[in-house]
Amino acid sequence: MKLKPIKPFEPVRANKIPIGGDWIAQIKWDGVRMLTYYDGQVVKLYNRKLNEKTVQYPELLAIEKYCRAESVILDGELVALEHGTPSFHKIMKRDSKRIVREIERLSANIPIYYMIFDVLYLNAEWVINKPLAERLQILQEIINPTEHIQLVQSFVDGEKVFEAVQSRGMEGIVCKDLTKAYLLDKKDDRWVKIKNYQDIAAVVGGVTLKEGIVNSIVLGLYDRSGQLHYIGHGGTGKLTARDRQELTENIKPLIIKESPFINPAKRSKEAVWLKPTLAVKVKYLEWTGGRTLRQPSIQAFIDFPTKSCTFAEEMEGNG
Repeated sequence: MKLKPIKPFEPVRANKIPIGGDWIAQIKWDGVRMLTYYDGQVVKLYNRKLNEKTVQYPELLAIEKYCRAESVILDGELVALEHGTPSFHKIMKRDSKRIVREIERLSANIPIYYMIFDVLYLNAEWVINKPLAERLQILQEIINPTEHIQLVQSFVDGEKVFEAVQSRGMEGIVCKDLTKAYLLDKKDDRWVKIKNYQDIAAVVGGVTLKEGIVNSIVLGLYDRSGQLHYIGHGGTGKLTARDRQELTENIKPLIIKESPFINPAKRSKEAVWLKPTLAVKVKYLEWTGGRTLRQPSIQAFIDFPTKSCTFAEEMEGNG
């Protein structure tokens, strides 16, 4: 592939929805950020951390079926649904597989949807310096929507979109300034995210067991000096009985004698300590005054470097 993967633009968090004629709102899909690269011959897929995911999503490789372009870089979100609502747990089941036979099986059982929201490169030319309004118009011209390939809808009334997102328990919205260009490997307030709930990437420092099977996960985050802090016990949330059984087997080589945390963890006598090599996405209500999470729930195990699970690092989704 002739095109070199790039890190995409990301939004900043905001508490208020921007108002004005230059702003649009889009649903923040709870999925995996994915850029599609087509150099005219080969299609490749890379996530926002520059990890190649081409093998995991064969449905996107026949680009001529959904995109009229001689070469292109598309930016979007890969989503899997559960009861009609995006499920991060399900998309991570697809994202984590590397064996072709398993991917083929999951492709039938867990269909994915590519929600495209930007175009960065078209027919051998970069279009990132064009305002978002023009880039969205380009997408309308080159994308042929299918059941599983869709353009993300843009709305003028961000308040109404956020109310709809809240009513369905979805992640939130991203508001974008139509007059602005796209910046590579940057983030600023030309895109802002307003979240319906909080989530972070956290380190697995241990587990508790019930009848020999993982029952909860002991969570941690690193500080700036590289020390791991206990931040709470997470219920297994979206993990199925089969997931918990597999986890119980997979953690056996990671078991250590001493706690990896620098501060005391609750229910430490019940804990089985682990080398801090696994990361999870955690949904939670808020932080307590003691720097622990209130009502943490495990959403999925993620391909994320544990040293990047810090008090400042958060999971990002659409935009």
